[in-house]
Amino acid sequence: MFFGTYTPKLDEKGRLFLPAKFRDELTEGLVVTRGQERCLTVWSLEDFGKLTDRLREAPVTQKSTRDYVRMLFAAASQEVPDKQGRINIPAPLREYASLRKECVVIGSMNRIEIWDPTAWTTYSEEQEQKFSELSDEVFPGI
Repeated sequence: MFFGTYTPKLDEKGRLFLPAKFRDELTEGLVVTRGQERCLTVWSLEDFGKLTDRLREAPVTQKSTRDYVRMLFAAASQEVPDKQGRINIPAPLREYASLRKECVVIGSMNRIEIWDPTAWTTYSEEQEQKFSELSDEVFPGI
């Protein structure tokens, strides 16, 4: 499980130091791809495989399924952290998420998200009030 907020930097080659607490689960490899709200999503190979299995069950006759699969997989890059715990973030993904040097990396349960700091601040400020309201929707009856 991934949780917490970290602020690593991209180096001049477009590599990102994974937070130390995330590295053990990702030593065998990972997939980094587009996320929602212009962030990047990092999946362990195992969880990306589970996501792929679920998408295989979705009807390809539905345009929304085809669109989602195309956008997700066309941008996906399989990476293996180096000995220092760095992963390469391909240039098209850096551009998609507006990543320069500074980054915000958040744990989001079974995945990691990589954000531009300004985008993360804006998003989190917008969601703060909704957070308490969403608990009724996410956990009805609790």
